[in-house]
Amino acid sequence: MKARTAKVMEIPEEEKRLEKQLCFAVYATAHAFTRAYKPILDRVGLTYPQYIVMLVLWEKAELPVKTIGEQLDLDSGTLSPLLKRLEQNGLIKRLRDSRDERQVIVSLTPKGQSMKGEINTIMSSIGEAIGCTLEEMAAMRDMLHRLRGNLNASI
Repeated sequence: MKARTAKVMEIPEEEKRLEKQLCFAVYATAHAFTRAYKPILDRVGLTYPQYIVMLVLWEKAELPVKTIGEQLDLDSGTLSPLLKRLEQNGLIKRLRDSRDERQVIVSLTPKGQSMKGEINTIMSSIGEAIGCTLEEMAAMRDMLHRLRGNLNASI
């Protein structure tokens, strides 16, 4: 952990209210995203965490479990049950790496690969629910990436 000297600044009382907190806005928005995705993903039989695993695998059809976890910022205790359920549903397969038995490689099955066709419908539905232009969404995403990077650098 980085040792930092906290710079104490005076915060006006109005800014201390819950609805003024950036952390709460991000938290509440994350929950709203999950609720918005649910009916869309229910139609294809995925939960949101399963969907983001599939997004990673649709980009690269075969990856080590460790790489998937790093890309999604998920620990193995969270990722393993997700992968198990995706495997039970016939969307992925997990095999030990023949070159390094310690590593497990995750790959898409033909059924999992065929689901990639649903991504446009999913993204269009969410885009419509968000109600912003592609440029606005890109600007918000870039700001959130910056925010996450700054927070990660501070801990």
